[in-house]
Amino acid sequence: MLSGLWRSLRSKSWLVDGPLIVLAWWVAFWLRFNLTVPRPYLEQALRTTPIALACMAAGLLLLRVPLQSWRYVSLADLRHLAVGVALGTLLTTAVVLGWRIDGFPRSVFLISGLLTLLLLASARATRRTQAEYNQTHTRPGVTQQPLLIVGTIDEADQALRTLKGVADWHVVGIASPRAQDAGRTLQGVRVLGGVNALHDLARAHQAATVLLASAPGEATRREVLMRWSGSGLNLLTLPTADELLRPGSTGKLRQVRLEDLLGRTPVQLDAAGLAGLFSGATVLVTGAGGSIGAELCRQVARLGVARLVCVDVSEYATYRLEQELRQAFPAMEGVYYTANVRELDRLRAIAGTHRPSVVLHAAAYKHVPLMETHNEIEALRTNVLGTLHAARVAGEVGAARFVLVSTDKAVNPTNVMGATKRLAEQMVQAVAAEFASTRFVSVRFGNVLGSSGSVVPLFTAQIELGGPVTVTHPDIVRYFMTIPEAAQLVLQAGLMGKSGQIFVLDMGEPVKIVDLARLLIRLSGKNEAEVPIAFTGLRPGEKLYEELLADDETTEPTPHPKLRVAKVASADGDVVRATETWLAAAGAAPDAAAIRGWLRERVPEYQAQPVRF
Repeated sequence: MLSGLWRSLRSKSWLVDGPLIVLAWWVAFWLRFNLTVPRPYLEQALRTTPIALACMAAGLLLLRVPLQSWRYVSLADLRHLAVGVALGTLLTTAVVLGWRIDGFPRSVFLISGLLTLLLLASARATRRTQAEYNQTHTRPGVTQQPLLIVGTIDEADQALRTLKGVADWHVVGIASPRAQDAGRTLQGVRVLGGVNALHDLARAHQAATVLLASAPGEATRREVLMRWSGSGLNLLTLPTADELLRPGSTGKLRQVRLEDLLGRTPVQLDAAGLAGLFSGATVLVTGAGGSIGAELCRQVARLGVARLVCVDVSEYATYRLEQELRQAFPAMEGVYYTANVRELDRLRAIAGTHRPSVVLHAAAYKHVPLMETHNEIEALRTNVLGTLHAARVAGEVGAARFVLVSTDKAVNPTNVMGATKRLAEQMVQAVAAEFASTRFVSVRFGNVLGSSGSVVPLFTAQIELGGPVTVTHPDIVRYFMTIPEAAQLVLQAGLMGKSGQIFVLDMGEPVKIVDLARLLIRLSGKNEAEVPIAFTGLRPGEKLYEELLADDETTEPTPHPKLRVAKVASADGDVVRATETWLAAAGAAPDAAAIRGWLRERVPEYQAQPVRF
């Protein structure tokens, strides 16, 4: 408190504020008497000037106005200034009237207060304006490029605030999807017209670059991309909040990506609860080198874990993750193992050494066609046996939470991969009954944009080769979410889940894969005439659509709007014993038909479907 007061007294702002307060006091007398102040009142003004200065300074000090940064003064700062001036005016009025000066003009108090507020606010606004002008006009070697913003008034306002002080761009206008916005001005920038005239507006103002200010997933973004990509316009967007939080982020505008067009509103997390769970804790992540596993590592690292134990069978993936996390989180202790979750003793030794309080199990084989032929037993041993090992080890070391990353393909599965993930959920439920002190939960979600083995990297590579982009069926649809969103919801489910529960994520609306292909082609600056789309037919085990719940399942809501709990029958220890016995006797090369037959016994809803087109 005293240090703050001392800093306020020593502030250089008094060099400007002090003379302006005195000036306002004298000009108030001058205005009160119609620009000619009689001699008796001149004496009153002279006698009361020290009082006015001291009282106004006291009001400003109480609100800590002298500590404001003039260069970045905001409306909130000006409101504090107004309250400080009002307080100073009241103090001045009380002290001067307490002197009982005969005939003192009381209107001077109000006039001087208003003048003081006007002069002090003007000084701060002038300093900020000068700073912004210098920042955008005096950087050597920087040529400003004309920029057109696309978005509503509210969206454009946020974009303009973000662009303040950025020397690279000169905003020439706004194109709004709302007709009522036309002709309005915002921060000195005019709404030139609608989105349908975007190309003409850009050409008229010589703007080759367009900033999409609308939120991720908004129809305006898709409309602009599908209509105007390939027309010579460079489409940019603002970085997301998640990107701004990443170490090394520059905060600059970037090219539009697929997740910007299919994304949804940001996930709302229980920040306090997650921080309490992860801050200072030891966390073990299996499959840490994969797309979801690596993002889980990043998310928990941001939450302040003391030690992060990363396990992945891939040496290269583990190496890449180690390099990234060492640079981004140098204060965190990272431990990296190239181990396989199918080896119980090795996993038990790792967990026993570090005794994690949270285990996040993302290790799995997930590629449907690859697991459908020749690799069925591998899917069983990794997805089912590996999950059983990880869950048991978590219980043995007394972990508080165990979270299995599951999939929507576990619902009414038509392929081996989906059936093994459903069986993995049963393993987690069965182990949950053995270890009461550990909460075991599973989380189902759909496809993740840009994850390894997904359609996006495949389509991107095909587009680079000039096509064709191969889509299995014109009507095939999938649920999609971004990697950060999936990881955040996994953590949220792990925090709030009760042992044995299976969480279902709100995946939004399903997306046609052919529309996804068209968007990617447009993002590359080409069209379907240049890069054709070819339909190849459904692959073995592939469905036209994925479900998040089986037919005989229901869900119940949770406090989180994007998480629901699936009400399913719990598994017991019999399923674990039967699984271990069968896998031990299966040998190195079990018959594929025998594997499918056994899976149908353990997962009755598993039904292979004939290939359709």
